[in-house]
Amino acid sequence: MTGLPLAAYVHIPFCTVKCGYCDFNAYAGMDDLKDAYGRALVAEVHASRSVLHGREVTSIGFGGGTPGEVPSADIAAVIEAVRTEATLADDIEISLEANPGTTGAAALAELRRAGVSRISFGAQSFNAAELRFLDRIHSPEANTSAVALARSAGIPSIGCDLIYGIPGQTTDTWLTSLRTAAASGVDHVSTYALTVEEGTPLARRVNRGEVIVPDGDALADLYDLATEELASAGFEQYELSNWARPGHQSRHNRVYWTDREYLGIGAGAHGYLAGERYENIAHPRDYIAAVTGADGARRARASAYIPDETMRMSDWLSLRLRLIEGFEPGEFAAAFGVPPRDVAGEVLEECAAAGVLELAPRIRLTRRGRLLHGEVSARLLALLRTRNLQLGTRP
Repeated sequence: MTGLPLAAYVHIPFCTVKCGYCDFNAYAGMDDLKDAYGRALVAEVHASRSVLHGREVTSIGFGGGTPGEVPSADIAAVIEAVRTEATLADDIEISLEANPGTTGAAALAELRRAGVSRISFGAQSFNAAELRFLDRIHSPEANTSAVALARSAGIPSIGCDLIYGIPGQTTDTWLTSLRTAAASGVDHVSTYALTVEEGTPLARRVNRGEVIVPDGDALADLYDLATEELASAGFEQYELSNWARPGHQSRHNRVYWTDREYLGIGAGAHGYLAGERYENIAHPRDYIAAVTGADGARRARASAYIPDETMRMSDWLSLRLRLIEGFEPGEFAAAFGVPPRDVAGEVLEECAAAGVLELAPRIRLTRRGRLLHGEVSARLLALLRTRNLQLGTRP
C-alpha cells in the first residue's frame, strides 16, 4: 500500500550569468559552492525523513537558477535520497530546468538515466537581438539543438519557455519564436510577460528612462497571438501561461495549482506541508551551514506561517482560476465547508456579468478573463477580507 501523495521541489540557485530581468533566488560566480551544496541537498532530504516516511512522491521538480548547470551526479544523488526516504510513484514525473547550449548530450543522457522524464529549456526567444537584451548567452540555433539533444537522450517530455513584451520585440519576431519553438518538436511551451521587478538591473534601466517597456494593451495582443498560434500548432492551453501537446501537461506544477502538499528542498525553496507554508534560507552559503548541522531540515527554515481562512480561500481561488478548466463549486465546498457563492458571490456575479467569468457548469475565466486574472484575484481577496472582518473572524 502506498502512502499519501507528496511532491518535492528542489531549488538549484546557480547560474552561469544572472540575467538583468531576473529576481529569482539565483547567483552567478559561485561554482566553488556546488559540491557542498549538492551534499547539503542530500542532507536536507534525509533530515526530512519524518515528512517523507510513508509518503508516495508523485513528482520532483528541479528549478532555479539553472539545475542543468550542476553535475548530473548531484541531481541523481538527490533523487536517490528521496527514493531512500519515501516511495516513488511508478509513474513519477521528474522535471528539470536547463539552459540551451550549456547542457550537452552526455549530461542529458546521465539525467535520463537518473530518472529525469521532463526537461524545460529557457529558450526565451529565437531572436538574437532579443536574447542579447535579456542577457542570455545562448544563440537561437542553440534552442533548436537543445531540443534535438534531449530527444536523442530519450527524455520523454521536452518544453521551452518564451518571453513576450521584450523592448524592441515585434509581432513578427514573436510569431517567429512561437513558430520556431513549435517546429523544433517541443511538447510543451510556457510563455511569460517580461516583468520589471524592483531591484533588478532592468528596473534601474527602466527608471533611468533607458528602456521603455510595452504597455498592457501591447502585452495583451502578444498573449492573444500566442493563444491562437500555439492552438493552430496542436498545443492545448491548460493554464494561463502553459500550453501542451496531449499527454504533456506539467503534473508537478498542477500540485501548486490544486492545493496539494509539497516539500521544499534547497536554498530559498518554498514548501507547503500540513497547512503550513515555509521558506528556506535564501543564500546558498548560509543554507549549507544550516542544513549540515543538527536538525538540518528545521534549521534551514527562514520563515513559516499558517495562512488564515481568508488567505487560504483567496489562494485556493486564485490558483484554481489559473487553470483553464477552472473548478467545480463542489470542490471549493469540500475544501472549506461552504459554497463559493456564499463567500464570494458578489464578485463572482459581477465578473460573470462583465464577461470575465463563467459560473456553470464550472467556475472558470473566459478567454477575455484570462487577461484579467490578477484583477479578479485582487477583488476576491478584498471581498473575503471584508466578509471575515464583518463576521469577526480573527487570523
